[in-house]
Amino acid sequence: MSKESLPLLGATEIRRLAEELGIRPTKTLGQNFVIDGNTIRRIVASANVDPSETVLEVGPGLGSLTLGIMDAAAKVVAVEIDPPLAQRLPQTMAEFRPGREEDLTVILSDAMKVTELPDSPNSLVANLPYNVAVPVVLHLLEHFPSIRNGLVMVQDEVADRMSATPGNKIYGIPSVKGAWYGTMRKAGVIGMNVFWPAPKIHSGLVSFTRDKDRSDAPERTEVFAIVDAAFAQRRKTLRAALSGWAGSGVRAEKILVAAGIDPKERGEKLDIEQYIAIARAAEEVPVDAPASEG
Repeated sequence: MSKESLPLLGATEIRRLAEELGIRPTKTLGQNFVIDGNTIRRIVASANVDPSETVLEVGPGLGSLTLGIMDAAAKVVAVEIDPPLAQRLPQTMAEFRPGREEDLTVILSDAMKVTELPDSPNSLVANLPYNVAVPVVLHLLEHFPSIRNGLVMVQDEVADRMSATPGNKIYGIPSVKGAWYGTMRKAGVIGMNVFWPAPKIHSGLVSFTRDKDRSDAPERTEVFAIVDAAFAQRRKTLRAALSGWAGSGVRAEKILVAAGIDPKERGEKLDIEQYIAIARAAEEVPVDAPASEG
């Protein structure tokens, strides 16, 4: 049987499994289960999973996307926060992909608390809860440098923010911090009717490639602190926005000038490389710079 013809979970199977487990999808956990096989195939195809890869999936739920990923990957490591769902997933794999049970590892945990895994994942493919999508992606990219690429499905509006470029009105902290790790781009839009229950908004696909070497960059935590300060009040100039971080407006201006950035510029105009330049310049500007605001 070809991979294209292998059975996936449709609406009937999803509802049967949910009834068996006594589960009603909850907004608290952001549960919206994909019930359309063509959508699963589209997501997996867009993720460009290599047959040799170990894929990390967050929030597998009842396993609809898990089966599709397994058809494309060597192994799947699934992190699930809901105990009944985590316990049922291996059985679902045995039922629908007999012989592949050993290629699935299920971790019962909150993805934001996972810092070690039994296998080093090469890729991240996930249908992420809307309310935690950005923190989860950034957390996983920070703790698992083995993840070189991936694709996540998030709220469409969040997908736009994650992939936005400098100068765009929706460009912000998710855009800049994501760019620290590599290139993020929007890879498509998913309608509402392919989920159960159907959300009230569209979903967006974001693909990413870790193509940046930051070994010679300042500490990530320091760069991210500058990003947070720059966007805390978007209307402020960088001189004003970074004054608290720098210790004074005068020192903030000195740092910006040293980094080749106009102190009157605003944070939403800068790309990640310019934020790195600010952090690097700060290492050379003494903290005890003159405090006069003249």
